[in-house]
Amino acid sequence: MSAADEAAPVSAAEAKTLFGPLAHVSALVLAVSGGPDSTALMLLAARWRSALAKGRKKGPELLAVTVDHGLRRESAGEARAVKRLARTLGVPHRTVRWDGRKPATGLQQAAREARYRLLAAAAKKARARCILTAHTLDDQAETVLIRMSRGSGLTGLGAMARVSLVPAIDEADIVLVRPLLDIPKARLIATLNDARIESADDPSNRDPRFTRARLRGVMPALAREGLNARSLALLAGRLRRAEAAIEMAVDVAAVALSEEPWPDRGAIGFDAEKFAALPAEVALRLLGRVITYVGDEGPVELGKLEALYKALGGAKSSESGRWRRTLAGAMVTLTATRLVVDRAPARAAAVRSALTTGKYDTRRRPGPR
Repeated sequence: MSAADEAAPVSAAEAKTLFGPLAHVSALVLAVSGGPDSTALMLLAARWRSALAKGRKKGPELLAVTVDHGLRRESAGEARAVKRLARTLGVPHRTVRWDGRKPATGLQQAAREARYRLLAAAAKKARARCILTAHTLDDQAETVLIRMSRGSGLTGLGAMARVSLVPAIDEADIVLVRPLLDIPKARLIATLNDARIESADDPSNRDPRFTRARLRGVMPALAREGLNARSLALLAGRLRRAEAAIEMAVDVAAVALSEEPWPDRGAIGFDAEKFAALPAEVALRLLGRVITYVGDEGPVELGKLEALYKALGGAKSSESGRWRRTLAGAMVTLTATRLVVDRAPARAAAVRSALTTGKYDTRRRPGPR
């Protein structure tokens, strides 16, 4: 794509392609903060919906939702500006607010979780199964860099998918859709300029206290070396493709090595030799799945899982009787013939708490049935 194409407004034909897969959905929630990306999302979605109506197709009902985090003086005014524009475009609008005390540390993560929680609540109220966000090609590239800097594995480096579950929200029937994930931010700004529509400017996007803002500042230098947003997004797409293949291999291994369906309670065992013969990545992920399923502390951190798997390999090579370790509320035991994962013995304090409050976590993740 030429430099001119990378900065051209998004056409009606492109919008039809971007939003087309959603034409059969009854209702869509648009996450609109008032910044250029989300404002362009609302504009393009409204134009697409209008074109469907002219063609005598019903199309989804649209609802623009602005989350006012209450972190800047300007936020309330920005929400009102979104409401005015939404009215002009014929899109119903709601503002929802993040109330309560804000954390002194981890503010961006907390704000992100609050945003998705409030968006999911608005979608549920509107009976919408899809929340559309304005994540762009630039956002995807920045996410790859952030995760590289944090030592993420293959899953993390795959960055954002076009369709995914809403993060940190237990609403399995609501999905997050990113229709603009292949579109550069410059094209969205050009779309607004072409329509003579203004948008808000959030100074936190340039605040060097935040990792994303700092990495955004080095992107031009990386692009000069060929590591531009499109190449980073291409890398993420290829890694997601590899991720899907590996996860399928783990599914197959889980069934092949399981002598019976995974129980709701109790230990899960594998033949030690068969487990040791698995490719390292498949074995690592299978071990992580079992620990998460059996344990009571949620998903396992990759670094800790890798350390356990390495220790497991060393124990196998030494063949020195029974070997045992605990991780994430699970106990892993290796003998000469068997690898067994069971719930770790509860700490005395945790047992007392469970008995007095009745809040002992017995949830299970899906496994072979």
